[in-house]
Parts: sequence; structure tokens; C-alpha cells
Amino acid sequence: MATLADSFLADLDELSDNEADIMEEEDVDAVKIDEDIDGDLADIETLNYDDLDNVSKLQKSQRYIDIMQKVEDALQNGSEMADRGIVLEDDPEYQLIVDCNALSVDIENEIIIIHNFIRDKYRLKFPELESLVHHPIDYARVVKKIGNEMDLTLVNLEGLLPSAIIMVVSVTASTTTGKPLPEDVLQKTVEACDRALALDAAKKKVLDFVEFRMVYIAPNLSAIVGSAVAAKLVGTAGGLSSLAKMPACNVQLLGAKKKNLAGFSSATSQFRVGFIEQTEIFQSTPPPLRMRACRLLAAKSTLAARVDATRGDPTGANGRTLRDEIRKKIEKWQEPPPPKLPKPLPVPDSEPKKKRGGRRLRKMKERYAITDMRKLANRMQFGVPEESSLGDGLGEGYGMLGQAGSGKLRVSAGPSKLAAKVAKKFKEKSYGSSGATSGLTSSLAFTPVQGIELTNPQAHLHQLGSGTQSTYFSETGTFSKIKK
Repeated sequence: MATLADSFLADLDELSDNEADIMEEEDVDAVKIDEDIDGDLADIETLNYDDLDNVSKLQKSQRYIDIMQKVEDALQNGSEMADRGIVLEDDPEYQLIVDCNALSVDIENEIIIIHNFIRDKYRLKFPELESLVHHPIDYARVVKKIGNEMDLTLVNLEGLLPSAIIMVVSVTASTTTGKPLPEDVLQKTVEACDRALALDAAKKKVLDFVEFRMVYIAPNLSAIVGSAVAAKLVGTAGGLSSLAKMPACNVQLLGAKKKNLAGFSSATSQFRVGFIEQTEIFQSTPPPLRMRACRLLAAKSTLAARVDATRGDPTGANGRTLRDEIRKKIEKWQEPPPPKLPKPLPVPDSEPKKKRGGRRLRKMKERYAITDMRKLANRMQFGVPEESSLGDGLGEGYGMLGQAGSGKLRVSAGPSKLAAKVAKKFKEKSYGSSGATSGLTSSLAFTPVQGIELTNPQAHLHQLGSGTQSTYFSETGTFSKIKK
């Protein structure tokens, strides 16, 4: 029976064996990586950048040759194919259109590579030309036209460049520091120019084929954005079905490239816009409304692509209807807001207004009526200066108060019906209880003899006055004598 120590030793032996296997695998991987690196270095060393065939390989590829042959055959038999109607996605011609879209992108990249090759070779002859002519095809045409000629006055560049650029190129060439190229380098440069021009012609042929067939593949989408943009959208999305499944926000970004502003302002740059900015509707829209127009175009293009994917409208009438809606909306956006009309005054009411009458209104008018004193204060006598509270016309003026000859400011108040009624009502109202002493009575009395005397306020109630009580019920009184 194995002990615990023996089991531990066995586990350690297994761990050591596994480590040895891992080390052997790592060594094998390291050898493979070294072999790959050596192979890549060997390829880089064998790659000769002076040879155009090592730089540009697209034209000699079998894919390029097959696609171009099919495109030429399709263009020659275009009228026969147009009668077939809508092209289904399982049709070989539809797959050819998708391949043509991908090939056009490859051709653009290949032209850029050849442009760099031409620029590196021709820099020794005319180094300033690359800063004057930026487009790769225009640069290739100018280089092929100039060749090794040092005097550009003998070279006719009309039709290749604008007249202003031709003048600048001629003046710059007269002061350039370049030297004529050797014959072999010049030959390689001209050959590269021919290849770039051939690729550009092939690209135009591919785009013409795609645009021609796009009217039958996606008639509604082509009616909105045009055949060229529709071909680019379908090719970038990977087919009409893929484009139909995309949301509008992603269709808007198809073909968008990251822009490097190099520190300049981004006020006039259009971000988050792809191939849709190449449409005629987008270009004719004012700049402040272009982003709204782009979103609208993306939304309507998505609807049109879904109609085309289901073959809902082969005639393209739906797409033309959507295009008219887009134009009407953009025109509506550009309309100025309606002017604010002046609000007219209400028609004056010539009829007498209904006023409240009755005892309550008369009481309110009497309560808030202007007093005689205020009436005199509001009046001014002609030719007589009014008196004021501070004198010399300062302070509040008194008007005609005190100018009647009495020298008094107070005006005697006339009898008021309201005040008389209030006094009468107050007099009739009893505020004390029966047998109660008024709270205003006092036991102190002021007399001219002793000054202040202490008296009984209820004494006068017990005194007998005149009348029946003093005559008939007096304790001291006597009966009068009656004469017989």
C-alpha cells in the first residue's frame, strides 16, 4: 500500500513531465515563428519596388480579368438583358453587380498605390508637381504629357488642367531644381501612368454597368438617390437584402470616412454622412438643412430598398413618390415663417352699458363720494396763488381752501343722510343690560367748591324729581286742599 509521501512524489513526477512537454511545444512554436519571420523577410527582400509588377498586381489577377470580361459582355448585350425585367438575387448577374462594386473599391486602392509609385519616380524631375496637382489621374496624365521635357512652354497641357493651374505649373517648372530622369526610370514612370489610366477607364466601365443595371435591380432606390449612389449603397451593404434589413441610421453612415481636420474648424464639415451626400437632392439643399435632409433621405431610401427587395413595385413609381415627398418637405423647411399680423382693436360699443342701480349702489356712491374739502383743494382760483403746506409753492397745495375770507382750512361738513342713519341706528341699539351700571360712570366728581368729591353715582336714581312720583308718592308731600 502506497503511503502519502509516495503519492506526493508521483504527483511531482507528473508535473515535471508536463512541464517538459510544455517546454518542447514552446520551442517548436518559437521555431515556427522564426521560420515565418524569416520567410516574410525573404519576401520583403525579394520584393523590388522599382518593378511596377511587384507593386501593382490587380490587373493580372484572374478575378479582375473574369469580372471585366463579364462586364464587357453585359454591356454589349445590354438591350437583351433589359428586357428580362427585375434581376433576382440568385441570378448570376446580380452577383456580378455585387462583385463589380467590390472591384471598384479595389481599383481605387490600386490607383492610389500606382500614384505613389509615379510620384516617387518623378519627384527627381519635378518635385513641386505633386503639390500643384493632387488628383492621381490628373497627375498621371500630366506626367505622361511632360515626360522628360524641361521647357514646359513647348508642352500643351490644355484640356488636362485648368488654365490657372497650367500657368502655375509652367512658372514653377521654370524655377524647379529637378533634373531629367534616366531613360529606364522614365520608361517605368510612363508605363505606370498608362496602367493608372487603364484602371481608371476600367472603373468607369464597371460603374456604367452597375448604374445601367441598378435601374432594373432597385428602381425605387435609384429613383430617390440615383443609380450611382444606389450601386454604392448596395455594394457596401453586401446586397439588396442586407440593405433592406438595415435601419435608416446605419444607411446614413454607409461610405462615411473618418475626417482629419488637422486643427481646422469643423463648422463647415459634414460628419456622419456617407454616400448619401453625393445625391443631387443633398447637394441642392442649403447647408443649414443638409443634416436633416440626410436623415430624411436615409429613411426614405430604406423604405425604397425594402420595396425593391420584395419586388413590390417594379416600375419605380413608389420611389418617385417618395422623392417628391422629400422635395416638398425640403421646400417647406425653406419657407419663411408666416408674418405676425397686427391684432386689431375691438369694435367700440356704442350702446350704453348696463349699470347696477338701487339702494345698495346709492349707499356705496355716497360712502365713497368726494368731500367738499377735497373739491376745494382740487380747484384753483384764477390770478390768486394757492397756499401750500411748506410755503412758496412747496409741498402739497391747498387750492381754494381758506381763500373765502374766513382764514380757516376746515370746511363745515353738510348734513349727510348716511351719517344720520348710522347715528339713529346706533342710538336705537341698546348696549347695556337691565339693572347694570354703566362702565363709564365714576364715583369721583369735580366740583368748584371742594375740587374732587366722592359721590354715589346711583344717588340720583333715589332722588324724587318732578312728575307723578314727586306729587303722589312723596314721603314729605301733602295732599293739596280742595276747595269746595
